[in-house]
Amino acid sequence: MSLSPQVDFFERIARLGREGQSFATATVVGRRAPVSAHLGDRAIVFADGRMEGFVGGACSREIVRKQALEAMREGTSRLVSIRPDASKEGESSGDQVVVPMTCVSEGAVDVYVEPSVQARLLVVAGATPIASALARVARSLDYRVVRVVDERERSDLEPEATALGVRIATLDALDDVLRRPDSGPDDRAVVVASQGHYDEEALEAAFRCGVPYVGLVASRARGATVKALLEEHGVPGVAALRNPAGLDLGARTPPEVALSILAEIVLAPSRQVREQAAPENAAEASVRPATASSAIDPVCGMEVEVATARHKADVDGVTYYFCCAGCRARFVKQPHEYLSHTS
Repeated sequence: MSLSPQVDFFERIARLGREGQSFATATVVGRRAPVSAHLGDRAIVFADGRMEGFVGGACSREIVRKQALEAMREGTSRLVSIRPDASKEGESSGDQVVVPMTCVSEGAVDVYVEPSVQARLLVVAGATPIASALARVARSLDYRVVRVVDERERSDLEPEATALGVRIATLDALDDVLRRPDSGPDDRAVVVASQGHYDEEALEAAFRCGVPYVGLVASRARGATVKALLEEHGVPGVAALRNPAGLDLGARTPPEVALSILAEIVLAPSRQVREQAAPENAAEASVRPATASSAIDPVCGMEVEVATARHKADVDGVTYYFCCAGCRARFVKQPHEYLSHTS
């Protein structure tokens, strides 16, 4: 006897959770005809943008994909209301996001988007009091923690690590620890607190693996020496090293130092988001340069995959891509209405 689609869906979700993958579920919770989606229709959006399932036609699908990726980045659920009478820029209110339906349709659909993001990975290199305190505090915040130490130090840490649910790895396995399982949001952080025993070795592995947050627990003088040595060896990204690791909270004890480091790790993605903030509305988004694989629909501001785009038009030697035939038709009829803000 085959399982129902609903059972298959939840089994798929359970399996993804066991595998530690980040994803978001999207469920149709409201509709106003005419729309192709029905109550209870579901989809899974993966961290790399892949989508399984059905929540509506081309316009709804791309809107939900974009909202799901944002929900994963922010770690918060949202109700996405797609309406033909919404303002061009859309609007947000608390947990609800209202997005204009740009396709030729008088219908509307509400989709509940819920992210399931794996816990952040924190790799702590060193068998020092600060390293131990950092592991304890991070576990209390539900981080996935891996202690990386020299083989001779391993047996000393195993009892405490087992009790905390912390994994222990040796230095020669650090590259494997830092290898990412998917191409989703990068949630890795490495803190080196070995008191000089293997600072350079651990830091080099972290930078070569492209870890976004790398901190060193050491004095500024020691940190400068380490950075110079790594740069001399051609290690990329060394300028981003956080040293001394942690915010200046006046920390004195190992637990206080651990708190300051975790505070800096939490703050780091927020800084990056502010520096790389997306345009506030579709008009600004339409002038955002396309990447090698995507472009911005100049009518609705939606991101469109170039390789699979079915709707495009050339104006003055420039190719524009669209999420649907409706957006393309509006653009072709009066292209300069949508491009005038660039002149």
